[in-house]
Amino acid sequence: MSSPTELEDLPGVGPAIAKKLSEAGYRSPEAVAVATPKELAAAADIGESTATRIIEAAREMLNIGFVSAQEFLEQRKKISTITTGTKNLDQLLGGGIETRGITEFFGEFRTGKTQICLQLSVTVQLPEERGGLNGESIYIDTEGTFRPERLVQIALKFELDPKEVLKRVIYARAYNSDHQLYLSQNIDGLIEKGRNIKLVVVDSMVGHFRSEYIGRGMLAERQQKLNKHLHTLLRLAELYNLAVVVTNQVMAKPDAFFGDPTSPVGGHIVAHNCTTRVYLRKSKGNQRIARLVDSPYLPELEVLFAIDENGVIDA
Repeated sequence: MSSPTELEDLPGVGPAIAKKLSEAGYRSPEAVAVATPKELAAAADIGESTATRIIEAAREMLNIGFVSAQEFLEQRKKISTITTGTKNLDQLLGGGIETRGITEFFGEFRTGKTQICLQLSVTVQLPEERGGLNGESIYIDTEGTFRPERLVQIALKFELDPKEVLKRVIYARAYNSDHQLYLSQNIDGLIEKGRNIKLVVVDSMVGHFRSEYIGRGMLAERQQKLNKHLHTLLRLAELYNLAVVVTNQVMAKPDAFFGDPTSPVGGHIVAHNCTTRVYLRKSKGNQRIARLVDSPYLPELEVLFAIDENGVIDA
């Protein structure tokens, strides 16, 4: 487990600076190495030039720099997947939700976004031979849709002890965008205390930002904060080899005369920061359609799934 003492191994970091960095969430050389000078300077109340030297020292200590494609391939072999609990969705995602990246599910109301997130909070607890990571999850709820009763139903379907499942899902209700940012920035602390976090869910990601920053005059500030939020989540994914899953709303495109008249909110900031993007839409009855619209290596594909009293299932 990392501690402020480990930070003091870095040149220019004494007990006072180490304490400030630790309190701000930078509890290890790894966390310092992937920070920006501006972020670190603000966290430790030091100059940006000093922060730059500390970051460079951390990167040198950890040997963070150029690697060959072969070395990077070896690093990627450490990536794990979490089963969605359905063969169709797992096929769509190349085996399941990948760690070290952000997967976005977007769609209209009642297309299954929250249901998938709840089910993943259970399946991540499965042993590896059953497609899980024997891990815990963090669930940041921004819309008040989290239901522990649903976790109990899903746990029984996967033959898990509901009480144990509930203990391993760490829940927080985010009441505004600043609170949402605060919660994501404090996930490191839970991990450093020994929690085996393998999944972070933010359901939904853009809702608070969209309602608080209204009009073109506030668009730049909104996108900057949203960008910071996504970078915090991506840093967590890469630093701790965990999976991040976010949900997103859609908005109407009044100028669309052909095709689907909706698009995900959040603009290019969200599109560029999410590793994998899946579009959900309604079909007949309890059936839903999932379409992979963006992935670094997987082809575009559509699959069917359904939602019943036990969770997300194959259609």
